[in-house]
Amino acid sequence: MAVTAKMVKELREMTGAGMMDAKKALVETDGDMEAAIDWLRTKGLAKAAKKSGRTAAEGLVAIAVEGGKGVAVEVNSETDFVAKNTEFQEMVGAIARAALGVEDVEALAAADLDGKPVSEAITEAIARIGENMSLRRMASVSGDVVASYIHNAVAPDMGKIGVLVALRGGSEEFGRQVAMHVAAANPQALNAESLDPALVEKERAILTDQARESGKPEQVIEKMIEGRMRKFFAENTLLGQAFVIDPDLSVEKAAKEAGAEILGYVRMEVGEGIEKKTEDFAAEVAKTMGG
Repeated sequence: MAVTAKMVKELREMTGAGMMDAKKALVETDGDMEAAIDWLRTKGLAKAAKKSGRTAAEGLVAIAVEGGKGVAVEVNSETDFVAKNTEFQEMVGAIARAALGVEDVEALAAADLDGKPVSEAITEAIARIGENMSLRRMASVSGDVVASYIHNAVAPDMGKIGVLVALRGGSEEFGRQVAMHVAAANPQALNAESLDPALVEKERAILTDQARESGKPEQVIEKMIEGRMRKFFAENTLLGQAFVIDPDLSVEKAAKEAGAEILGYVRMEVGEGIEKKTEDFAAEVAKTMGG
């Protein structure tokens, strides 16, 4: 029996399973809806789906470097306890290595991991471990030299903050120093040209209003604005920031002294940008008592 999009949609609504899991269940059961539901339950996928609404804001960032390419991936869990689970760590490490062969997170979800798609491996882990998990994102850099740094490492090449730095020329040692700088200073972009134009315009508007309140002549105000914008770029771009290893140098000048050009970087921190749901203890108890 041919499996249609409508059948997949119906099964997803009935079980909460993912699209690929629902489609596979229907294929395996020749389109029998009841049998497909049982198939999902047998695989633990329906159980996993019930957990999919819970916020997963903990987890790990893992990195992998091979040749001139480096990748960072974030896999989330609900609690930090699971992030310390050896099985979870091994899975995240394997996902990072799989990411070396793809270009984006969608391709990574479909990539092979021990004979099954990454997305399916995560779903099965949800059923075994009992917490919601999600493959949130990946990013990559390429260069002659790719250096990495993990802050608060819990296992090799994974922790709460992962950084990759790509260089043309220079050394891995210098690249690692820059990666440590990125972890600590958290620049918003590589250089002024890479900053979000909306952010730059917003900052310029604020600084312009502040300068005009001084009541000084227009030509003085323009110089004030430009000076403050230069400071803004220096504080918020990697190349403009004072190098943490030698604050007398900007990162750009330090790179020149090291015979390197910084091509790009990735800084990935677990849970950044995820809104965590919070409940007070009394409300949590009342919710539990209510079933």
